[in-house]
Parts: sequence; structure tokens; C-alpha cells
Amino acid sequence: MDWTDRRQRFREILAGDKCVHPGSVYDPISARIAEDLGFEIGMFAGSIASMTVLGAPDLLVLTLSEFSDQCLRINRAGNLPLMVDADHGYGNALNVRRTVEELETAGIAGMSLEDTDLPTPFGTAGKPQMISLEEGVGKMKAALGARQDPLLSIAGRTSACAITDAEDAAVRARAYQEAGVDAVFLAGLASRGELDVVSDKVDIPLILGSTPPDMADLDYLGSKGVRIALQGHLPFSMAMKAVHDTLKALRDGAKPADIEGKPDPEMLKRFTRDDLYRSWIKDFLEG
Repeated sequence: MDWTDRRQRFREILAGDKCVHPGSVYDPISARIAEDLGFEIGMFAGSIASMTVLGAPDLLVLTLSEFSDQCLRINRAGNLPLMVDADHGYGNALNVRRTVEELETAGIAGMSLEDTDLPTPFGTAGKPQMISLEEGVGKMKAALGARQDPLLSIAGRTSACAITDAEDAAVRARAYQEAGVDAVFLAGLASRGELDVVSDKVDIPLILGSTPPDMADLDYLGSKGVRIALQGHLPFSMAMKAVHDTLKALRDGAKPADIEGKPDPEMLKRFTRDDLYRSWIKDFLEG
């Protein structure tokens, strides 16, 4: 497949002067819905991938192949530019290179690599730790060196605001910019003041992993260089609740016809591309 157009559109967002909210997606149907609703990009998080593929919490037990396979399933289902959270790159700098190769092949438009020490090291009692700045820079350089399509966007992600402080986040962001990344992804940002500390130090686009209530203003974020601001991953948890409530109602004796909130049958047809498949049957199977 040709991923050029979606990668170009993703880069146009980074190069623009506005901030957008991505649609949080986790499978082909959710990505098609986000695209149909007009979201400019989709976001596939590592935490959501772990829950979708394994039914497991976000503890880095998901493998690269499981993650990249799901990315490909999402990307082949439509034309929505997809950004993904590649966590720590599934290992050291050499693993990062492999991660970029696999995800680039899977059709993603953008990816972030973080500087948290993952998976959780022995003896830390689950408290998040940072890798050294030098190792973080090495991972960014490895990612950039592995990229074959120059249109693929690579963001350096730091959780320093939540683990150390905003000043450390600014130092790391600047170092990743100098290494050549296309954007800086800030996780755990808690205030406008923290954003100011980092934005004053970098000249490349910013991506926010969360948006505190007092910052939920796209015009303000755009003025600070933020081009993408996540809104959490509510679609997955809402879908899980819908499945739970429906199965529980049926298990408790409700009749299918009495279940409320059922989707219009036409919705199912639209998002499974029923018309397209019917046309293929007519063109290729009817003789």
C-alpha cells in the first residue's frame, strides 16, 4: 500500500499553526468511525494496544510484533493518518531501529519514543524512572537513522514533567530537537507554567499526552506551538462498558429485541464497507 498521502497530511498538521485533537482508535472499525467523523488523525496508544490485543494493563507485556500487526490492521482499513505510541521502542537503541522499521512498514504516519525506563526495572517498586539523557538521545538518533521514508514523523517523548520536573523536560526536549526529531511529545504535563518552560526551549511542534482542564483551549495551545493534544482514550473504555452491559443484560434474561441503544443496521453496513464488498462480488464473482 502507498502511505504517502496520509504521512504528508500528518506533516501538514505539524507544520501548521493550529492544534487538533486526535481520535483515539484501537481497531479497524474505530479508525473508520474516526475518519468518517472528520478527525484529522488517529491515535493508537500503547496502553490501549495492550488492552485490545492482550486484555492486559499497560505494563509493557505487549510485543512489537503484536503492536505492529494491529497498526497494520488499522491502517489498511482506511486513510486516516495514524500516530502511535511506541513506548520505549521495545528495548535499547538497536531495538528502537527494529521498531521503526516494523511500524513504518505497517503504515503509521507518526510515532513517539519515550525516555521512561521501561519495562519497570527490578527493585523500583513500580515507581517510574527516567533513562539518562545520553541514552535518550541515542534512541532518538537510532530511530531517525532507521527511518527510510522521510515523510514518517518521529517525536521524542518525555515524561520528565511527571517524574522529575519541567526544567528537566525542557533540557531533554531541546536535546531531542537537536538530535533531529520532528516533534516533542510531553507526557504528564500539569500546568500552563510547565508548558511555558518547555515551549520556550524548543522550536519544533509539541504534542501533549494529556490536556489539563485549564488548558483545554485549542487556540491557546496552538499559540504555544502545540499541534496535537490528546484527550485520553475514552472510546475504548466506553466500548468495553457497552459490551459488558449488553452481555449482562442478555445473561440476566433480557431479550435481544428489548435491548435499548442498538445501532442502526445501516451503521454496521457503512463501517464494514458492505457496499464496496458487494460491488466486488458483482465485479469478480458473478461471472
